[in-house]
Amino acid sequence: MKPIDFDGMFDKKLARYLKENAGKYTEKEWEDKIPLLYRKFGDTYLKSVDSTPREYYRKMTDKQLVDELLAHLNEDIPVSDFLCREIESRDCPEEILPLLKCGDEQLLMLAVNLAGSNSVAFDDYFELLKGDTDAEIKDAVVDQLKANADAAKERALDYLREDIEKELMLEVLSRVKERDEKVFDVLLNAFREGENLTMRASYLASYGDVRALPVLLERIEGEDIGFLEFRELKYAIEALGGEYSEERDFSNDPEYLEFLSEQQFVPEFAPEKK
Repeated sequence: MKPIDFDGMFDKKLARYLKENAGKYTEKEWEDKIPLLYRKFGDTYLKSVDSTPREYYRKMTDKQLVDELLAHLNEDIPVSDFLCREIESRDCPEEILPLLKCGDEQLLMLAVNLAGSNSVAFDDYFELLKGDTDAEIKDAVVDQLKANADAAKERALDYLREDIEKELMLEVLSRVKERDEKVFDVLLNAFREGENLTMRASYLASYGDVRALPVLLERIEGEDIGFLEFRELKYAIEALGGEYSEERDFSNDPEYLEFLSEQQFVPEFAPEKK
């Protein structure tokens, strides 16, 4: 059976609503109102399916939901938010996992978002990071690993030892909540290497161990750091409860000059004369 285009149904109802209420709202008010109308549509009874959109998907098994998702993609019918939210609410059904091995980037990105941060998907996630995967998909995978970083910790440490996606693994480890000397040492030693200084300072700030303060305070004193590095180091110090108030002169730093040019005030257009 052809999947139901709930978004198409909503668009038709919305077109009628816009016509009936023309001139009642500003463009900005419509931008705020349309998402509310869509959510309300999810709980609206539709005679054609004898249920609301949300109820329609709620009655399905995990397998039926994933089959429905694939049918939408195969038939080039928009995947409604109601279908995606119902799959997400099932906490990574096993039928999603095979999709994490597919070669279609659109489907793969969708599968990562639907699988979420459940650790049952982590084996596939780490395989995606190891492989020749699109950078946007890797970023999406890392976001899910960061959301459950404690469960990803040991594999992230293993990847670091194997020198696989070092920067991404440091980013994941920076979100580990349970205090772990191995994680702290890895993050601190990575910062001391002097590479990607701004990012690695932010990892220490995210991890939140105040023992990193002396190292950060020592590094910020360096005359070789640029404006952007200084700014990130200062943020990391403050995030850990420290303070650095020494004045620094970056007036000849190209990064600082570019920053200033981006911050320049742009005057408004002069009002037209009446």
